[in-house]
Amino acid sequence: MTKDQMREAIIEAKASKGMTWEQIAEKVGCSPVFVTATCLGEHSMTPEQAEKLSGALGLGKEVTQALTDCPMKARQGEELMNDPLIYRFKEIGMVYGESFKELVHEKFGDGIMSAIDFTMDVDKEEDPKGDRVKITMSGKFLPYKRW
Repeated sequence: MTKDQMREAIIEAKASKGMTWEQIAEKVGCSPVFVTATCLGEHSMTPEQAEKLSGALGLGKEVTQALTDCPMKARQGEELMNDPLIYRFKEIGMVYGESFKELVHEKFGDGIMSAIDFTMDVDKEEDPKGDRVKITMSGKFLPYKRW
């Protein structure tokens, strides 16, 4: 089973069971962001995690195996960047990217934030002026090697 076939099977099972990504993540014992990204084909799970996910959605061994396979990352590419919600992140990077870079370098030195040793949470903040999206990202700082 390919990652694309796995993705479709999971999305279909999720809809037929009426489950949220948070409910599925709770069954697996992982972050909703990680579980969602894995189900969409961007990460891999341990066999134990994959079995829990497949069990929660009533899916077979083919999906369980596909969940453990190493993925090709960022498969959606530029097409995904055209989605209005995703484009806002690109816009944030274009407007604030240089400021992020300056502030990170000022606090940590020359390096980058890891996207491998990384966590992210997506929360809803209720606000009388309109609900707000709160995204918290935390990545290990990786200094550039000097040799």
